[in-house]
Amino acid sequence: MDHNESRVVKVTEERELAEAIREATGPLRIRGGGTRTVGRVVEGVDLDVSGLNGIGLYEPGALTLVAGAGTPLAEVEVALAAEGQRLAFEPADWRGLLGTGGAPTLGGMVAANVSGPRRVQAGACRDALLGVRFVDGSGTVVKNGGRVMKNVTGYDLVKLMAGSWGTLGVLSEVSLKVLPAPEAAAVLVLAGLDPAAAVGAMTAALRSPYDVTGAAHGPWGTLLRIEGFAGSVDYRAGRLAGVLAPFGEVRVERDGAAVAALWRAVRDVAPFHGGDGAVWRVSLRPSDAPGFLAALGRNGIGADAVMDWGGGLVWTRVPDTGDAGEAVIRAETRARGGHATLMRASAGTRARVAPFPPEPAAVAALSAGLRARFDPRGILNPGLMG
Repeated sequence: MDHNESRVVKVTEERELAEAIREATGPLRIRGGGTRTVGRVVEGVDLDVSGLNGIGLYEPGALTLVAGAGTPLAEVEVALAAEGQRLAFEPADWRGLLGTGGAPTLGGMVAANVSGPRRVQAGACRDALLGVRFVDGSGTVVKNGGRVMKNVTGYDLVKLMAGSWGTLGVLSEVSLKVLPAPEAAAVLVLAGLDPAAAVGAMTAALRSPYDVTGAAHGPWGTLLRIEGFAGSVDYRAGRLAGVLAPFGEVRVERDGAAVAALWRAVRDVAPFHGGDGAVWRVSLRPSDAPGFLAALGRNGIGADAVMDWGGGLVWTRVPDTGDAGEAVIRAETRARGGHATLMRASAGTRARVAPFPPEPAAVAALSAGLRARFDPRGILNPGLMG
């Protein structure tokens, strides 16, 4: 364990992580690659877990990979690609969006439950999680849903850790299901659609039998992706073009590099890289996305938007002034049964505006109970989620 810097504790083994948490006398700010600076700023000692790295087990035949939580995501992707495999949920790289450096890690990916465009077909990050090891706020090592303490039965700890943002425990190791990479891919592009027409086209594609693995809309147009064996991709692209014909002229892009670049741009929200503006991530029913965007306009919030997941995920950039549109955005999402997270804003806005959506009283009580059980001293990323 390295204590050379007064405000940083760096660990390289799980036992050091447990010791550091047990010995902590105040708040800890959990840091892996430092790329996902979402939420309120946490005041405390940096607990750097990037040293918990390395692929411990990779069995291509069993479609299973186990690695330290601090392992760079890029290292895992290179190892998988060498065997013709991939993480099917297509984890995003938010460095361009958030203006951060560093290298995304597996632990950060799981803690934020980062899931890209392929979620519509392959599920989310949490759906690919087979097991976790983590250390809770009392310094106890927890493994794969089992725990060396009584009275914790009934928790699905693997699912619980995905999206907990380091507030329930600090991941030390993750086990993931991987899948074969496809032989070919194509993207069907429709130009000039407004949000309502785009959602109509994406819905028609996703309801078709042609196994669409991506449905997004933004500056590139409306994009529908098909993947698989080359012959199957050609056949399904042709049939899907017929389904989409009522929405306008369909262009089919089959160049692998061009298709990959398009979906990286969707995955990483490339239109909002750099520049000013607060960025919100809104989850709602796809059919509600056009009405939500129209409501922003009616309320005087000039907003750029990128839709993913067929319209179920809306990224919107608004002026970073006042409450950055929080009152309107939260009211409009709540009215539609959705929720919104402030992903990027100035330090002042992040201090004023609750970054994560307010929880209903019953859910808030459950969340408080979980935090009390897993972090009784309240030292793991306290205040980050609001």
